Amino acid sequence: MPIDLRHIKKGLAKVKRIWPLSLARKVQATFGAAVILVLTLALSIPYIWMGKLTTKGLLDAERSRSKVLLDRHFQLKGASQTLSVLDEAGRQRDPNDNEISWIRFTEQDVNGLPELTEETEKEIEKLIGDQDRDDHIFFPKGQGGSESNYIRIFRATDSCISCHTQQGTASPFDLNKPIGAALIRSRGLAGERNNTVFMNRIWIIVAGLIGGTGAIVTFYVITQRLILRPIRQLRALANNVAEGNLETRSAIATRDEYEKLATALNNMLDVIQATQQKLRQANKQLDAKIAELSGRNIELFKANKIKSEFLANISHEFRTPLNAILGFAQVLREKPVGLQKAKAQRYAENIITSGNSLLNMINDLLDLAKARAGKMDLHMEKTSAADLLEAVASEFSLLAEEKKIKVKLSVDSDLPMLVTDVGRVRQILYNFLSNAVKFTPARGMIEIQAIFPSPGTQSTGPEGRMIRIAVTDSGCGVAGCDKEKIFEKFRQVDGSITRESTGSGLGLAISTELGAMLAGSIGMESPPKRRKKGSTFWLDIPVTLTGEDDKANEKMDSA
Repeated sequence: MPIDLRHIKKGLAKVKRIWPLSLARKVQATFGAAVILVLTLALSIPYIWMGKLTTKGLLDAERSRSKVLLDRHFQLKGASQTLSVLDEAGRQRDPNDNEISWIRFTEQDVNGLPELTEETEKEIEKLIGDQDRDDHIFFPKGQGGSESNYIRIFRATDSCISCHTQQGTASPFDLNKPIGAALIRSRGLAGERNNTVFMNRIWIIVAGLIGGTGAIVTFYVITQRLILRPIRQLRALANNVAEGNLETRSAIATRDEYEKLATALNNMLDVIQATQQKLRQANKQLDAKIAELSGRNIELFKANKIKSEFLANISHEFRTPLNAILGFAQVLREKPVGLQKAKAQRYAENIITSGNSLLNMINDLLDLAKARAGKMDLHMEKTSAADLLEAVASEFSLLAEEKKIKVKLSVDSDLPMLVTDVGRVRQILYNFLSNAVKFTPARGMIEIQAIFPSPGTQSTGPEGRMIRIAVTDSGCGVAGCDKEKIFEKFRQVDGSITRESTGSGLGLAISTELGAMLAGSIGMESPPKRRKKGSTFWLDIPVTLTGEDDKANEKMDSA
């Protein structure tokens, strides 16, 4: 017969699909094998015992027949009577019928019984030698189990000895000596016994199949509902967690180990979720710190760049007046008498101007350091705003005349008297006017205004008593991207060494610090309202600088 490889491949594919076995298949296969083993062991006892019971029933039936035969056969009266062979009903047996045979244990063969088979002789010898057993039933070989042979050994009893003695009418017997055997051959009963045994075994097998099937089905239902359903729910929970869904929770309520396991998983998910939330917050804080550090690094980079620009600029600003001082002083030393008086005075003025320039830059640096360290003291005094502005304007009159710049002073008529540090106010205004003269082209205009109350305050309380002093020029103005930069330390619109204007870049930074110390503020607008170019720088200060304002200012400086 040719081998069909396709069927083999299909079978291997089926085995491959179910292998490795799942937990459900392992449990079902294990329980099925256990059920089969238990039923086999449990039913093997009744399987064997039913055959023995059937044999015992057949043995009891043969005993009854032999007892009837015995009762009728040995109830003879008179010694002259001869024992005739009887059938199972006690009637005289037909000589041609060998169903019931009598065997007399004498030297002569009585009744002409047929010869016994070797198997029958062996069974009779066994019964003769066994004092505890008188009968036995067996199924001769070669008959297919359709015939049964029952053998009963008769032994001499007291009632037998009463007749069978030396003086009696019958042949003498010894007590308990085997005197004969009854052999009953049954064909119908053996067939019935075999059929009964067969049907008993069939019903036992059917009962085992029914019980096994019921047990397997019951266990399958129990396994699916009590074991596999919670496991599937836990597996679905694990899959959801693996996909990142930590909000899911198990709802198993079986009141057993599965519920305890589900509760433990829910608690674990709560801990994981809380930990993740903490990690998110920590990451946010870390991101904020990183962003802050990045900002600080950028600020440090900018500060380093500004420092480099400042050092380059300040060295240039220092060298220029120093070289002028040294140059003019050297000329005066070499020609102290030969110089004309006017030229010598001009040289001296140049030396003084350069010295003042150096002194101003050094003072700016010292003031800035003091302001940042909170070591700068305020000296309060009462002054008129109009007189203060006129004095500051007069200081720049010569510089303005050189560039033919018109200086206009506008002061409100109702200005109150100021109580503040006049020196610091003068220093701020000096920086404003210095920048205005520096960046205003020839034949330009500078306007100095004193406004009360300040437009920058809308309140009517004590904080509303602010006065604004503004300096407006008609220069080039400040670009929008540079409006905040110019108030930083060492920063200028043009920070290169080749710039046209001079200066250290500290004026507005120092003015900002001083304005805060005076409980005021500094601002700018470029271009001013109703003008196309130029800039306006202003200072808002309180009319009266009180002690509370001074303390608040000290706290701000320390912060």
